Amino acid sequence: MKIYNSYTGTLETFVPHHPGIVSMYVCGPTVYNYIHIGNARPVVIFDTVRRYFEAKGNVVRFVSNFTDVDDKIIAKAKERGTDERTVSDFYIEAFLNDVARLGSKTDYVKPRVTGYMEKIIAYIADLLRDGYAYEVDGDVYFRVSKIADYGRLSNRKLEDLIAGARVEVNEKKESPLDFTLWKRTEEGVRWTSPFSVGRPGWHTECVAMIDDIFGEEIDIHGGGTDLMFPHHENEIAQACAHNHHLVARYWMHNGRLNIDGEKMSKSLGNDVKVKDLPGDLRGYRMFLLATHYRAPLNFSLENLDSYQKEWLRAQKSVQALFRALDRAAVLDETIAVADPEIADTLVRFDEAMENDFNTPNALTAFNAILKIVNGLTRRTPDFALMNQALKAARTMLSILGLDPGLRLLTADDRAVLAAWETARKSKDFATADRLRAELAAKDLL
Repeated sequence: MKIYNSYTGTLETFVPHHPGIVSMYVCGPTVYNYIHIGNARPVVIFDTVRRYFEAKGNVVRFVSNFTDVDDKIIAKAKERGTDERTVSDFYIEAFLNDVARLGSKTDYVKPRVTGYMEKIIAYIADLLRDGYAYEVDGDVYFRVSKIADYGRLSNRKLEDLIAGARVEVNEKKESPLDFTLWKRTEEGVRWTSPFSVGRPGWHTECVAMIDDIFGEEIDIHGGGTDLMFPHHENEIAQACAHNHHLVARYWMHNGRLNIDGEKMSKSLGNDVKVKDLPGDLRGYRMFLLATHYRAPLNFSLENLDSYQKEWLRAQKSVQALFRALDRAAVLDETIAVADPEIADTLVRFDEAMENDFNTPNALTAFNAILKIVNGLTRRTPDFALMNQALKAARTMLSILGLDPGLRLLTADDRAVLAAWETARKSKDFATADRLRAELAAKDLL
């Protein structure tokens, strides 16, 4: 398997630190609002990465956090006349609902910053002890100048960063690039530390939680390109100082999502919330997977509509094949894929995913099996080939997170189908029409 490592800027052979076990961390949301469709891209991409590793027999230790300490959360709590915990709980639940609707798994480790405060404070204290940080009036800053390779991830030179630093003047800092590890404050939720009463800086939260949860350099750290600098750059700086490693052996970053050709952001007021997307969100998932994860992507309602229709056609084809086998009582989920043409589609699918998770090419392989599926449902039944084609299609869809919604017929379903066939044969059109409507309502035709 080849993965593009953002840190080295090269395509590298992926070798997990522990054979058969893949450790992954993906930066999660700051929970003060509903997520927008750009936030959904890493959710879908790294869920698909996880699914592929698991399909190949690996155990995946997947972690994605909730940032539940932030000025925006404090502001939202004030606006609503409530506390930060209530705000965070509400938007965490909303986020997980959106994740599920996107077809992504929710059974992963979900650390909250507020649950790791003791570890975060200890991490900062270690950096202070070792001279990588300094404290001024209760605030703690990281000495960027002590990290020789600072800027390598984002391909920026230290001197250029200093010269072009667009930061507020802060006379407490030794350098304008030094970032906050701990902020002394009297506002909002805060904790007592050896430095002051306050709360941590954003860049320390993830790296301290990764250190505590995994206890070593992980295999993959993922997130959007917008996090590459300064967030991920600062994570690496702290890990180099604290643990003498790069947080992760492979850094993966998904490209930005624009809307109608323009940058999408909450501040510009042109962000579209996932909860407000029309139609079946599996169509949106397919839209996201149809472009390579590292490439920029442009969203429009027209694009969404096109992929929702494409997904509906694909779903109906797979469902029709499944129902034909189920109605004939010949479903065989244990069958081996031996037909050369069908097996070739699986090979092409795997080759695409092994090449830096090339989901557009994986979807091309799926469309090839879909063509076979449609051909099989239009001719004299060959149940062996039909079962093999169904298995190939379901294997691909499971990895892509596109659930076609297949369900076995119940005894009642079979009884209605039998009655419908009898009514048709006896030309009892009124009964046949009524039963057909009942079957259509259950999506069984």
